[in-house]
Amino acid sequence: MTRRCVLLGLAGLTAGALGSRLVRAADPAQRVVRLSIVSPDTPSGAPPSFAVFWERLRELGWIEGQNLVVERRYAEGRYERMPALMAEVVERNVDVIFTAGTRGAMAAKNATSTIPIVAVGMGDPVRSGLAASLARPGGNLTGMSMGYSEGIAGKWLELLQETVPRLSTVAAIVNPDISVHRDQAKELEAVAPKRRLKVQIIELREVAALDGAFEHARREGQAVLVLASNVTLGQRGQVSELAAKHRLPAIYNMLEFVDSGGLMAYAPDLAVMHRHAADQVDKIFRGAKPADLPIEQPTQYVLAVNLKTAKALGLSIPESILLQANEVIR
Repeated sequence: MTRRCVLLGLAGLTAGALGSRLVRAADPAQRVVRLSIVSPDTPSGAPPSFAVFWERLRELGWIEGQNLVVERRYAEGRYERMPALMAEVVERNVDVIFTAGTRGAMAAKNATSTIPIVAVGMGDPVRSGLAASLARPGGNLTGMSMGYSEGIAGKWLELLQETVPRLSTVAAIVNPDISVHRDQAKELEAVAPKRRLKVQIIELREVAALDGAFEHARREGQAVLVLASNVTLGQRGQVSELAAKHRLPAIYNMLEFVDSGGLMAYAPDLAVMHRHAADQVDKIFRGAKPADLPIEQPTQYVLAVNLKTAKALGLSIPESILLQANEVIR
C-alpha cells in the first residue's frame, strides 16, 4: 500500500470514528441543500482522490440522503455534451454546481451567472476569463487551479533523464485544445535544448487515437511524457498498458497514473485539491459568495514512483530519484 493511500486511509478511519461528533460540531443549517456534480468523465473515470471530496463533506456535516441531495451528470468524455448537462442542472435549481477542468468551468459559467460554481483542475482561470483574479474571482465561480509552476516542464525532463540511460528524445502526448497543454508544450520545446534533449509533440484529442499516439511515441523517442486530459486520465489504465507494451518509460503530471501502473509522476496532489474544494462548497452552503473565495493553487508537488513498473521495463531507478520520492509503490 502506498504512503499516500495509508495516510488517506487513516484520515478516513479517524473521520469514521469521530463521525457523529464531527457532524454535531459542524451543525449545518437545518435545511436540505442541493449539489450538482457535472463531470466530463464517466462515473468510473473519476480519479480516486475524488473520494476525499465526499469524505470531507461528511466531516463538515453534509450527508447525502439526509441534508444533502446530489444531482449527477456525466458527459462520458464528450465535452460537447457539457452545455446541455449544465442546462439540465440549472433548471433543477441546485445550490452549487461542482465540475472539473477549464472547459467544465466554462460550460457552467455559460449556463448560469447566479448559481455558485466550484471547479477543480482549471488551467489559468484569469486568462481564460473565468475569474477577475485568483484572490477575488468576482462573479459566481471559485475553485482550484492546477497552477503548474514555472519550471515544471524542466523538472519532468530532468526526472526522465536521471531515470533513462542515454535519453535523447522525449515524446510528449498533449491535447492542443487545452490551453495549459499548449503552454506546457511551448515550455518543453524551449527548455529541452538546454538539457541537450529533443521533444516530439504528439497531439491526442480522442480515445480512439490512443494506440496511434503511443506507436508514434515509440518511433520518435525513448521515453514519453503524458499530460492529463479527459482522454488520458479517464483511460489511465489503458495508457499505462500502452506505455508498457511499447517499452516506454513514462512520466505523468497527475499522481493517479502511477496508482494505475504508470512509472512515475511529478504533480500536485489531487486529494488535497478535492479536500479544499469540499471546504469551498461547505462555505457556500453556509452563505459565502464565490466572488469572495480565492481560487486556490497547489503549493507542494509530489513525486511518485512505481518500482513494479520499473522492474517490468528493466529499469533501475537511481537512488537520487528514490530519495526525492514522496510515494514509492514496491
